[in-house]
Amino acid sequence: MSQLVGGHDMVSFTLRGTTSRFALAAIALCVATPSFAADGQTAPALPAASDAPQTTDSGAAPTDAPSSDIIVTGSRAALRAATAEKRDADNFVETLHANDVGKLPDQNVAEAVKRLPGLSVANDQGEGRYVVIRGIDPSLVNVTLNGQTLPAPEPDGRVVKLDDLPSAMIQSVVVTKSLLASQDANAIGGEVNVRTKTGFDSKAPFFFDARGAIGLYGINKKSPYEVDGTIGGRFGAGETFGAVLSVNYSRRPIESENFQGSSSWTPVAGVNVPAGGGYRDYNLFRTRLGVVGNFDWRPSDDVKLYVRSSYSKYQDHETRDQNLLALNLPTKPADLAALTLSTLPATATILVRHREEDDNTKSVTLGGDFNVGGGKLSMSGGWTRAEKVDPIRSEFTFTYTPPKGSPPLLATYDPSTYPYTLVPNGTNAAIFSDPTNFIQSKLKAEHRFTFERIWQGRVDYSHPLAIGTDSSFQIGFKYLDRHKNDDHDLISYKSTKGANWTLDTVGFLGNNDFYNGLFNFGQRIDWNKAQAYLAAHPSVATFDYSGNLAGSLAPDYDVKERILAGYAMVTLKFGNLTIIPGVRVENTRDRTAAKVVNPALTTLGGTIKTDAAYAAALAANNGFNAVASNSYTDWFPGLNVKFEALPNLLLRGAVTTSIGRPNYSTLAPFITVTPNGGLPPIVNAGNPFLKPYKAVNFDAAIEYYPTKDSLFSAGFFYKDIKNPIYQIGLPNLANPGDIPGASVADYPTINLTQYTNMDKEFIGGVELNAQTQFTGLPGFLSGFGISANYTHVWGHATGPGFRAGAIPLAYQSHDLGNVSIFYEKYGLTARLAFNYRSAFSDVVGTSAATDSWWDSQGQLDLHVGYQVTPQYTIYFDAANLTDSPWRHYQGEKDFLVERERYGSTYRIGVQLHF
Repeated sequence: MSQLVGGHDMVSFTLRGTTSRFALAAIALCVATPSFAADGQTAPALPAASDAPQTTDSGAAPTDAPSSDIIVTGSRAALRAATAEKRDADNFVETLHANDVGKLPDQNVAEAVKRLPGLSVANDQGEGRYVVIRGIDPSLVNVTLNGQTLPAPEPDGRVVKLDDLPSAMIQSVVVTKSLLASQDANAIGGEVNVRTKTGFDSKAPFFFDARGAIGLYGINKKSPYEVDGTIGGRFGAGETFGAVLSVNYSRRPIESENFQGSSSWTPVAGVNVPAGGGYRDYNLFRTRLGVVGNFDWRPSDDVKLYVRSSYSKYQDHETRDQNLLALNLPTKPADLAALTLSTLPATATILVRHREEDDNTKSVTLGGDFNVGGGKLSMSGGWTRAEKVDPIRSEFTFTYTPPKGSPPLLATYDPSTYPYTLVPNGTNAAIFSDPTNFIQSKLKAEHRFTFERIWQGRVDYSHPLAIGTDSSFQIGFKYLDRHKNDDHDLISYKSTKGANWTLDTVGFLGNNDFYNGLFNFGQRIDWNKAQAYLAAHPSVATFDYSGNLAGSLAPDYDVKERILAGYAMVTLKFGNLTIIPGVRVENTRDRTAAKVVNPALTTLGGTIKTDAAYAAALAANNGFNAVASNSYTDWFPGLNVKFEALPNLLLRGAVTTSIGRPNYSTLAPFITVTPNGGLPPIVNAGNPFLKPYKAVNFDAAIEYYPTKDSLFSAGFFYKDIKNPIYQIGLPNLANPGDIPGASVADYPTINLTQYTNMDKEFIGGVELNAQTQFTGLPGFLSGFGISANYTHVWGHATGPGFRAGAIPLAYQSHDLGNVSIFYEKYGLTARLAFNYRSAFSDVVGTSAATDSWWDSQGQLDLHVGYQVTPQYTIYFDAANLTDSPWRHYQGEKDFLVERERYGSTYRIGVQLHF
């Protein structure tokens, strides 16, 4: 399936592989379905149906006013609300309400939804970023905001970053696991619909909520803070108008400590030795701003008009200090046998990388619901745009150069510590604390601008049917126009021969304590000083014209995609039985453009000697010179069934179909031909003719609701997926003759790497869920409750052209689960929650030894709140109490690639509610 490009250099997802024209899937922290109200406050009602397509798509029964039968308060009321919503839905859904987010220290929407059954997240800097449903690649999950498809700011894929959305800006999140025909088919993993609050979501005609918190990070002892406020209500004659304004801002000074291992290991003296090791210290400021403005007008029961608007901004400005010791192990067996664990030849470097990332997403939606001809007509249209700007991503490297006559640099490897210890030895033992012998060797800087713009509109019409009890039919269509563009620029310098720019001019010795005193960090580079020094002494570095020219052209692409969809579905209700058959059809047309970088272009840089000549060469070759188009039409039949066998016992089943379109960067028809010193050239190519994933999905569940506060369920799911995409290498391939810049005469054979469709893959699993509050216990004990869920997933892919046998699936944790013990009574609210997920592979290699894995992880969180008055609550949060790290390994657990720790985070806050 897909691969996660990990670490903090970049977290992005890239699909891997369809036939080339050239040659050829929690225990999340908390508790799952329950949605607990704000501390001590009455739980919100079920969402009003102001956005008809959204509520219809979720499968939840639309309601225009708060549910009058939920009169209890606090966790119990919220538990009832979520349980009722799940029970009433016609398909498989999980729901999270806004006030449930406040019960644990969630940083963003991704952190919130990982608490639902079967969900986990891919993390960055200890915070959730992408949602993973049932172990499915996040790029195969459809994310919507108020029913409208969200664009992806990431340059490489369709995956939507949920950490861009502050948790305070949401009203509810509905995760759909079995699709209705009225929902986009591009959701093999499922759909996540984020809904923002409207003026008709509250029983009171006016409401005001505000929250402020300040915290402490365990590693750097710095204080994050956040504030948010929401004001809104209904006004006008008959309260026909509704408006909401919500603003959230947070600033987090994060530090993480990363022990850098290696993906390559060699036996030395009977011990597996890594190719290197080092320390990476990340210090960053991460800020989020979210603004929601919603307006409704309901002049009559027959007409409901609305405007939904939002703006979210995410900034991540990071400095990464790195000390690295790389081993230069000999290749000859005799030379290798002569080494000991304390005589390993090595190279030392000190690096600093400064990266700035500025993302924003804007959306505006206009819509209305109308009672027409005895039925309901819903119309909506909107514009969304996501941008990702990396204004600077630069890295200075200084390399150790021993003085004349000094002994060579040797290192000692000690596997007895955890993580392992790899340090210089002998007279060179303290080199990382001495800057005078580190000389600047290279500078690499990048700039990237990516945007995705979507225009979309939909029309839905439903009408009652005189069949059974409360049956109906529904038809509709949707149009979506998408434009994705990525512009990448590379600027790199090599050290000028003889310049000898030494680290003592721009270095400093910072906090030496690393990994709780286990290691000493050593010298660091002041990035600002290095920038200033280079500006004042430009002769110390030489611009790399050749590398920059190719590096600035090859990654660029432009994709335009148009999807036209229509559907028809019938909801048939016969007493306790509900049957919903439906069919959807989607026509997809895309046009992709990229750039061909042939050998003549890459060698051109060698003849360029001035900045003006380089600018001219870049401009002359900057256009898209490779264009392709594709079109296909797919039909998606589906069936959802619900049967109330007993008053409190439900049986569900579904057979649905879905699609997963390839990621943009894999579709782009780029070609890069790199000479290989007399050997067959290296050809990297995109594939605009990739087939989309196709899936048939099976779901079944039994649900038991003994009380309004309780739910016990067991479910099974299975997905049969065709056309999985992998990136394969074809060495010594006969040149097909149609590769620009690689003629058969010059290159009779090539080494081709390209994305290609494989045979198939399947994913199966079981989900268990239990939740209840012990209201039958006497006195104090009746405030306790418990919630737990567990998901077990299995599956593999087959692709003989990529790898023999069963291929593990990327992102698939076999075990996910949540357990939470909560208490609410006498104004006191407390929750202790544990989240667990087992190991998953982020990059699937050509063999088991080259598979890249993120190890299993469990995290313990705590929330305690006290309602001082009905309007005023104070609370305390503690996240990651056990300092649970993320651990990355290659093939087997002993082969450590990296281990990163974030420490615990604490915060205290105040919440106001009027």
